[in-house]
Amino acid sequence: MEEQTDRHCWVCFATEHDDHSAEWVSPCKCKGSTKWIHQACLQRWLDEKQKGNSTGSVTCPQCGTEYLIVFPKIGPLVYFLQQIDRFLSKMSPFAAAGVVVGTVYWSAVTYGAVTVMQVVGHKKGLDVMERADPLFLLMGLPTIPVMLVLGKMIRWEDYVLRMWRKYSNKLQIISSMVSAVSTGHPVPRVPAEASYQSDHVSISRILCGALVFPTIANLVGRLMFRRVTSNLQRTVLGGIAFVAIKGALKVYFKQQQYLIQANRRILNYVDQRPGDEEAMPPVDNEDSGNEGN
Repeated sequence: MEEQTDRHCWVCFATEHDDHSAEWVSPCKCKGSTKWIHQACLQRWLDEKQKGNSTGSVTCPQCGTEYLIVFPKIGPLVYFLQQIDRFLSKMSPFAAAGVVVGTVYWSAVTYGAVTVMQVVGHKKGLDVMERADPLFLLMGLPTIPVMLVLGKMIRWEDYVLRMWRKYSNKLQIISSMVSAVSTGHPVPRVPAEASYQSDHVSISRILCGALVFPTIANLVGRLMFRRVTSNLQRTVLGGIAFVAIKGALKVYFKQQQYLIQANRRILNYVDQRPGDEEAMPPVDNEDSGNEGN
């Protein structure tokens, strides 16, 4: 009788004197003030913890005892529907993944077919695909966008630029030392080489550049190699020309960025106090040295 008079709910902090009709339960090994709880309060607390998963297990936050939850008996139809619902819940992620993979695959097949017709010509491309083995088409066409993306990830311009800097820097340092001795100016510094991994390109840029490459190669081939009668040869030559021109421009641009970084300067600090109309001009190091002497 002493335990009953000391009952109070650790959720709503009400005692048995506040509501004589409330149902009490002791669901775990806790003693004392955390032993008793209202059945309704515990049900609400379980709903918050389970978050819609009524079959999930819940333990006491104090002693760690797992609550023993008993459900009423259900009919055969409800049981059957419940099993179907669980099965669909477990299989839906795999089904969604299959739909995504299938969509990507058939998109790659379609893109490969369009690329073939674009490269070799519409009529000739259709004729080639009609004569080819269907299994070969289903396996070969999806590899076209994959190979284009992999080819786009090969950054051959960086290797050319690295070799250029390796041999040009030696000559540049020698010429800079000779000019420094004759003119008295300091030798230009060699900036720290940024890692080629840090100069990253976004995935979206790689993907778009790879997928649009056949179209650009076809257009460049038509503009630069009009005398070539074969559409395939014209597209191949256009692709090679585009890659070469783009690579040369990229190497030139990166080298200019390198030279800009090498020739940067840090100016002297000029303190402009309140009331000064103009900032003082930077002091030349040579003039300041002569004045000191």
